[in-house]
Amino acid sequence: MADKRIGFIGLGLMGRAMVQRLQDKGYTLTVLGNRDRSGVEAAVARGATEAKTAREVAEASDIVMFCMGTSDHVESRVYGDNGVLAGTREGQVVIDFGTSLPGSTQRIGADLAAKGATYLDAPLGRTPAHAVDGKLNIMCSGDKATYDSVKPVLDDLGENVFHLGALGSGHTIKLINNFFAMTTACAMSEAFAMADLAGIDRQQLYSVMAAGPLKSGMMDFVRNYAVDHKIDLAFSIANATKDVTYYREMAEGLGAKTRMSGAAHATLTEARDSGAADQMVPQIVDYLAAHLKDK
Repeated sequence: MADKRIGFIGLGLMGRAMVQRLQDKGYTLTVLGNRDRSGVEAAVARGATEAKTAREVAEASDIVMFCMGTSDHVESRVYGDNGVLAGTREGQVVIDFGTSLPGSTQRIGADLAAKGATYLDAPLGRTPAHAVDGKLNIMCSGDKATYDSVKPVLDDLGENVFHLGALGSGHTIKLINNFFAMTTACAMSEAFAMADLAGIDRQQLYSVMAAGPLKSGMMDFVRNYAVDHKIDLAFSIANATKDVTYYREMAEGLGAKTRMSGAAHATLTEARDSGAADQMVPQIVDYLAAHLKDK
């Protein structure tokens, strides 16, 4: 598949790592970034071509990949005279690796299908460090034949690559996954903050909790920062807030009442709006330790 021309839009921390991996595997890349040009410049230095518009990316590529922060960002690169939709063609594949609203994903998919292109949603698990080594978890959904045709490329990016059903299923599962993860992170952070208030050593609390069925990778991410000041989870509070917000919007669209997401959403929103937006999720323990007695 290395003869396939790939267009990549969104070279943040994850996107630039994925581009590096694709270049290491011999793919030809056309790239388009946003405000931070460091990822684009690094890709160009390794031989990529920089496009001026998303339309140019589509016109130069067999497979177009998105790795952007929000559904609004994705839609801004799809629609309009200079968007991917304007430059797409029959047989082209477009893949969204970000975390987007399933309804937006399905709408874009229908619009691309009208021009003969196919849209896949393929949200990611793991970190940029995993991306550089091709060790991502990839939760792909959409047309199965198209998925099969691009799976060799996905296998170059991911260690665990799943096909999860109809278009939008990947984003739905990712939002459920991230709701659960962020709820766990907030709960563990509050547990450490409450231990501080009660005069309990954080490591002692962790040792007891980790000895039972509560132990999890997310619990360890929070513990490693709370005890050792080590950040293993490079995922910002702003992004976490966005994902839980999307989960709640998805639930509302399904006519469902989400009970458990309320506390995580309120906690993350409060921390974000108090100046912690760019801090990483494990650092929520600092915010809670400082504000646990706020009324």
